[in-house]
Amino acid sequence: MDNSPAACVSLVHGYLANKFLLATLARRLRRRGFAPQPWGYWNIRCSLLVHAERFARELAARDADPRVGTLHVVTHSMGGIVARAALDRYRPRKLGRIVMLAPPNRGSFVATATAGTFGRFLKPVAELSTAPDSLVNSLPTPEGIEIGVIAAAHDALVSEASTHPAVPHAHVTLPTWHTGLLFHRDAAELIAEFLATGNFPSIVPTVEHP
Repeated sequence: MDNSPAACVSLVHGYLANKFLLATLARRLRRRGFAPQPWGYWNIRCSLLVHAERFARELAARDADPRVGTLHVVTHSMGGIVARAALDRYRPRKLGRIVMLAPPNRGSFVATATAGTFGRFLKPVAELSTAPDSLVNSLPTPEGIEIGVIAAAHDALVSEASTHPAVPHAHVTLPTWHTGLLFHRDAAELIAEFLATGNFPSIVPTVEHP
C-alpha cells in the first residue's frame, strides 16, 4: 500500500452550481492518480469574498495535512475568481498548479448586462462585471505559479478574451459550452496533463456533450 503524500486537487464550482456537478471530473482525475476534493458553497447572494475567506481556510487546513503532498487547484467559472481571492489571503506552502475552466478573469458580459437589475441583491453579479473598477478586475492574480486556462468555444456567459488572466499562463479552447467543460473528456485529460507537467498536451479536441 502506497502511503506517500497524495497530489490533492481542490475542485471549486461556479455560480448557481454545486459540488455535485464536479463528480464526473473528480472521478476522471482520480483515475489519473490524483486525490480530488470537491469544495462548494451555497449562498448566491453574498459577496464572492465571503466564499473566498472560507476557501482560504480550507486551503490552510489541507496545507497542514501531512497526507497531502501537493495541493493543486482546479476551478470552474466563478470558482476561479473565488480561488484568486482565496490565494490572495492564504498561499499554501504545498501549492502546485492551477487550472481554470471558463473563468471570467476579466468579467462576464452577462454580468455586465444584468448588474443593474440583479446586482443590488445578488452581489456576485455586480462583482463579475466587465467594468474596469469591478471586483474581478481589481483582484490580484497569483504570480510565480503555473496556470492553465481552458475556455469553451460556445460559451454564452464568458468570452474567450475574458478568460485570460493578467499573468503568464497556458491557454486552450475546446469545442463545448460553458458547463460542458466539466463533462468533456478532453478537458479532464488536459487538466490531468497540466497538473502533472505544467503543459497542455497537443491533442485533437473532440466535440462531446454530457
